[in-house]
Amino acid sequence: MANFPDGKILNVNLSKGTITKDFLPGKTYRLYPGGSSLGVYLALRDMKPGVDALGPDNNLVFSVSALTGLPISGISRMNITAKSPLTGTIGDSQSGGFFPAHLKMNGLDAIVIKGKSDKPVYLFIDGENVELKDASNIWGKITGDAEKIIRKDLNRNDIEIAQIGPAGENQVSYACIINMCNRANGRNGMGAVMGSKNIKAVVVAKGKTQNPVDSERFFALAKSANTKLKENDSVSGLGKYGTDGDLEGFSEEGFLPTKNWTTGYFPEGAKNITGETMYDTILKERDTCFSCAVRCKRVVEIDGIVDPLYGGPEYETVATFGSYCGVTSLSHISLANQLCNMYGLDTISCGATIAFAMEAYEKGIIDKEVTEGIELNFGNEKALPLLIKKIAKKEGFGLLLAQGSYKYAQSLGKEAVALTVTVKNQELPAHMPQYKPSVGLIYAVNPFGADHQSSEHDPFLVMPDDSIERRRLAQLGIYKGYDDSKTMDDDKVRFAWETQKYFSLLDTLCLCQFVWGPSWELYGPDDIVELCKSGIGWETSLYELMQIGERRINMMRAFNAKEGFTKKDDVLPRKIFTPLENGPTDGVVLDEETHEKAKDFYYKLAKWEIESGNPEEETLKSLSLQWLMEND
Repeated sequence: MANFPDGKILNVNLSKGTITKDFLPGKTYRLYPGGSSLGVYLALRDMKPGVDALGPDNNLVFSVSALTGLPISGISRMNITAKSPLTGTIGDSQSGGFFPAHLKMNGLDAIVIKGKSDKPVYLFIDGENVELKDASNIWGKITGDAEKIIRKDLNRNDIEIAQIGPAGENQVSYACIINMCNRANGRNGMGAVMGSKNIKAVVVAKGKTQNPVDSERFFALAKSANTKLKENDSVSGLGKYGTDGDLEGFSEEGFLPTKNWTTGYFPEGAKNITGETMYDTILKERDTCFSCAVRCKRVVEIDGIVDPLYGGPEYETVATFGSYCGVTSLSHISLANQLCNMYGLDTISCGATIAFAMEAYEKGIIDKEVTEGIELNFGNEKALPLLIKKIAKKEGFGLLLAQGSYKYAQSLGKEAVALTVTVKNQELPAHMPQYKPSVGLIYAVNPFGADHQSSEHDPFLVMPDDSIERRRLAQLGIYKGYDDSKTMDDDKVRFAWETQKYFSLLDTLCLCQFVWGPSWELYGPDDIVELCKSGIGWETSLYELMQIGERRINMMRAFNAKEGFTKKDDVLPRKIFTPLENGPTDGVVLDEETHEKAKDFYYKLAKWEIESGNPEEETLKSLSLQWLMEND
């Protein structure tokens, strides 16, 4: 395209009750072409450093991308950005489903929600008709009930709804935003920010599918998904068994986080809770997102216990409520997942915080007086639903757990802090740095806390040279293979940095990481270039796209620097450097000296100051971010 399209921004000021639209010039939009990049750009442009994450001056941004709404697999994603109440850093969270595509079909690239309403409201968008509506009758309702009431009040079923549950209304630090009652913008507490503004939901009317600019080339790429699915066992397996398909294998290797990360081995329970068992027992159907052929979303049903409306648990949820807590019951884990979707809680932080409390209980740091009579030993499956409800409502012991594990541990003392497994106050996902040291490096340096979807994982470098994984990574200039995924050297740091930029690009273009690469997925790096060209006429290159990913990371780092974050905050928890217990990885530990050297080399590759870990002036200038220095 000769000119990049303008970005269309909806500005909603809840304090004033005003709604306006403006445009981001195409020249600027091309630098931040949607999703996470657009969200953090708008946050940096419009917000002053030091705002209260739960105050009216913290802007909440919903953003899609220039590509969203095209009819192809893995393209209906949405990013939500704000300052995080959990970490204090930039907050960043993605979700899929149908809401993102239909937001774009209503002619919008982003919604910026400012201020605070004096009463509960929800935002309704139907093309040019945009209004704030009274939400008093749905405030306090769980997501399923609120969705029914909204549909009845509007007398419409052709709508998609992104909303908070009671946890967001009560401003739990890790509350999330839910659409379809089962897709979550899960991490960083974006639901708490939404609740602090007294806005219950954003409702969008369904729109018409976007037409590509070069139909012949675009639909050749789109239709190739069916062939690629047949040829790619990893993606077809993902569709069949979900993300939970590898859980038992992780345990057998000794790298499934278990009993609050004291061990990586869960022989008594792994088989009971793996994706294969779910498929054979409680899986009702495989759901999908807009126009996607993979159909990886779990929908489970247990009569009288679990309602399929709320989907089903994925790997992270099964691990955090299962192995983290020593729970072996798939039905109780599925119920925990349902309750989190009903109340609007991030399953990772919620399950991990309960696991921390279980270890603190077993070590005598807290007792039954604190837990209100609950015997909080590992394996107590009945404790999960009790605690999830208490957390969401901030009642009793739940009020303490609603802070997240690290802040709660700080109130208990050093012995409790030593049991936490967090980075920048955010609980770690279920991928172990002892097995994946480059993932551990990204956990440490990632701007918004530990995240498993911010870079590619080490085991793909152990694949054969002629495998699709290695051939795809070669497109990013990553050629070196390894015999052992646990090896960490300078080339592995380069792998971490290059794939972090690529994943950053995916979160900018709002592309599903399970579909669009960079290694085992349905499409690879070259396919994204073709998508941009045939989909919207964007004559781009992999070089430009990777620079967009790098720009986002640097903007996030700059946001954090303005909030006082430095290299001192890029720290893995002590548990990662403590030998694991039992099973095949008994005694295994991440080497701290190697990790610290890798971190310094990472800063060098990123062209950040070694002393502070923050971007150098020349780095910002090279990425067209000199305006960040002008705003200081």
